[in-house]
Amino acid sequence: MADTNDPKRKTGNGVTRRGFLGTVGAGAAAVATGVARRSEAIPEITDPDEMMQVALSINGRLHRLLVEPRWTLLFVLRERLGLAGTKAGCERGECGSCTVLIDGQARYACMTLAMEAEGSEITTVEGLLDGEDLGPVQRAFVAHDAFQCGYCTPGQIVAAESLLRTNPAPTDEEIRRGMSGNLCRCGAYAHIEKAVAEAAEAKKGGKS
Repeated sequence: MADTNDPKRKTGNGVTRRGFLGTVGAGAAAVATGVARRSEAIPEITDPDEMMQVALSINGRLHRLLVEPRWTLLFVLRERLGLAGTKAGCERGECGSCTVLIDGQARYACMTLAMEAEGSEITTVEGLLDGEDLGPVQRAFVAHDAFQCGYCTPGQIVAAESLLRTNPAPTDEEIRRGMSGNLCRCGAYAHIEKAVAEAAEAKKGGKS
């Protein structure tokens, strides 16, 4: 009877037991090396609690501060810089209460990471003041009573500013479409539409 532990004993396909084990061993080593190399290639995951330095240009002023990578621009504006004009509403990108301008475009601050906004010019509702006076969009909202509870109003004003920067003379339909991303739970939409139209006329006439 053949010795099954004989390293020189051949298997059915002519390969010796020693050769077979050597091949298996080499294959296992290659797999282990490949796994190790793939592990080395995986980038290190940033600790969400780790504070990182960021420089944010807000309303023409540069702010340098430490933030956690997971912090939203909304959180930083309100809780770290005291710019409470930007409101926290749904905090999931649906209501528009937190609308700010980033490089002139309307963005939801609740859906934008603070670190993502670095290098851009951020404008909040406070930045739309004309010195100590209300800007044209703000004045138009007051004149047309384009709010009731007022909670969504800052976001509505910033969204209107963004619309008028890209379309200085919008039609009624374009105003409705341009403001559609901002909800008013009080239902003051007719007044908001009139306010945006008047603000367009004020800006066209060069009224500050």
